[in-house]
Amino acid sequence: MLDFKKPEISDKQWVDECFKYADSFNCEYTFGNLYIWATAYTTVICRYKDFFICKWGRGDRIAYALPIGHGDFKEAVQVIIDDAKSNGITPVLFGVTAQYRDMLDEYFPDMFEYSTNDGSSDYIYLTENMASLSGKKYHSKRNHITNFKKNNPDWSFEIITKDNISDCINLHTQWINERSDADGERDYSMEFEAVLTAIENYEKLGFVGGILRVSGKAIAYTFGERLSDECFVTHFEKAPADIQGAYAIINQEFTKNCLMDYKYVNREEDLGIEGLRKAKLSYNPEIILKKSVAKYVG
Repeated sequence: MLDFKKPEISDKQWVDECFKYADSFNCEYTFGNLYIWATAYTTVICRYKDFFICKWGRGDRIAYALPIGHGDFKEAVQVIIDDAKSNGITPVLFGVTAQYRDMLDEYFPDMFEYSTNDGSSDYIYLTENMASLSGKKYHSKRNHITNFKKNNPDWSFEIITKDNISDCINLHTQWINERSDADGERDYSMEFEAVLTAIENYEKLGFVGGILRVSGKAIAYTFGERLSDECFVTHFEKAPADIQGAYAIINQEFTKNCLMDYKYVNREEDLGIEGLRKAKLSYNPEIILKKSVAKYVG
């Protein structure tokens, strides 16, 4: 059996080293994302030789991530299969992109069944497009930003530091209150816990973010982390729905000021939420990274 444990900040170095070998822009392959959601998803991790392995869930509803690292991929997958069987559960691998599906089929022919949920696909954009918003397809975004600047001439953008990071907590709390009034059935507590964990460990996790202000008052924030030399992942972006252009301008300003060294920015999944899907599609993703669940059937 594999020796799993809850992720700690001290694990960041070796996990980051394993993630360098990830053949994917999957948003799940960042330590910060893993760490801040660990409590919500009951995530545990372990090191097997030079591979990172994790699993999450409770009881018989447990899924594993693909083994990421350097070495014998087939052996690492077999270890996961054996671990699941030893615990009396069906081996299930989550976040299987096309290239990893090909590898599974090569090493374990006809041993996995695949299912795909569009809500788990990552939306990946060209950074240059997010910064410039040029061309006909971004006409409405430019209009939103123009209106925002016209209505709020004293707006400003600043990078998140230890001196202003507390504003993110206040902003997120306000965002939850506004959303809860409109949609009382949704529970935002897990996300808020992840945000608090992120803010508490912001510098240690290597997060980068920005705050949008109007008349000196913080109204929106965003932050994320490096996935690879080519790609950045945006984990959170919150703005008031009643201020036209707030989301568009914080997205553009954050990209222009912080992300131009990256070719791509991954803005994560839409979780099957129709409004979120519409918003992500409106930015014309360069890649929609589909991820399957692989169930072992022997």
